Amino acid sequence: MKLTILGCYAATPRTLTNPTSQVLEIKNRLFLIDCGEGTQVQLRKNKIKFSKINHIFISHLHGDHLYGLIGTISTFSLLGRTTDLHIYGPKGIKELILLQLKLTESWTTYNLFFHELESKESEIIFEDNRVIVKTIPLKHRVYTNGFLFQEKPGERKLNVDAVQQYDIHTAYYQKIKGGGNVTLDDGTVIKNEELSFDPIPAKSYAFCSDTAYHEDILPIIKDVDVLYHESTFLQSEAALAQKTLHSTAIEAATIALKANAKQLVLGHYSTRYDGIERFKEEAETIFPNVLSGDDGVSFEF
Repeated sequence: MKLTILGCYAATPRTLTNPTSQVLEIKNRLFLIDCGEGTQVQLRKNKIKFSKINHIFISHLHGDHLYGLIGTISTFSLLGRTTDLHIYGPKGIKELILLQLKLTESWTTYNLFFHELESKESEIIFEDNRVIVKTIPLKHRVYTNGFLFQEKPGERKLNVDAVQQYDIHTAYYQKIKGGGNVTLDDGTVIKNEELSFDPIPAKSYAFCSDTAYHEDILPIIKDVDVLYHESTFLQSEAALAQKTLHSTAIEAATIALKANAKQLVLGHYSTRYDGIERFKEEAETIFPNVLSGDDGVSFEF
């Protein structure tokens, strides 16, 4: 599982910082999460192939998470894209994008599918044979969702020595990988645990931005492998975080601790601060495994 952060700063783009956008690579799937202004430039800088992005997830309709979407959609057409593109986001996103395409007479060269979200309860919004994606209802000034990406468990690993010892025909190998037992010619049942090893544990990733401190999300993200949680403010501006329905680094760390997350990644920093080092320092007073997200940084888990 690989996370590439294209932008992770709040509000407006600046010379050296970009608003929210990131790419998650999981089970050989590439998902674009949020699409702030400048996203397509950052995709090029990080050498991410546009053609591999078939699903875009938009958390909410604030500009620093959205204003790069119409440009990205248009560029896909200019590059001759023909593959379907699916966009998941709050109700209104379809009207917003289609109006821009209509008035600029820039209709796409590919099918564009919108999956508009309204539910305030967690729901499955994408699923295939490898990955499942659920919403994480967040607490912000407008309707906002985070997203939980979960790998589906892989096949079990064949215990070659065991199957050879029992002289099991290769025709049964796929059944064994799928978790099935095998019955020998004499009626003896060989349990799957003897014939295979557990698969590599499935990984999970939770994206939570923008949001105030919100413990209602804990049951949804419990035991998540990696949690990206906004940390707009330091603790000295806790009152401002509460007023604007954002989080502090300490609050992000508290959510990670209570969720039993394995790893916390911080981001969505306010640009009022000179640097981001203090966010990690404050978070580590609560939760030990903290990574500082930053533009152009990739993490492999």
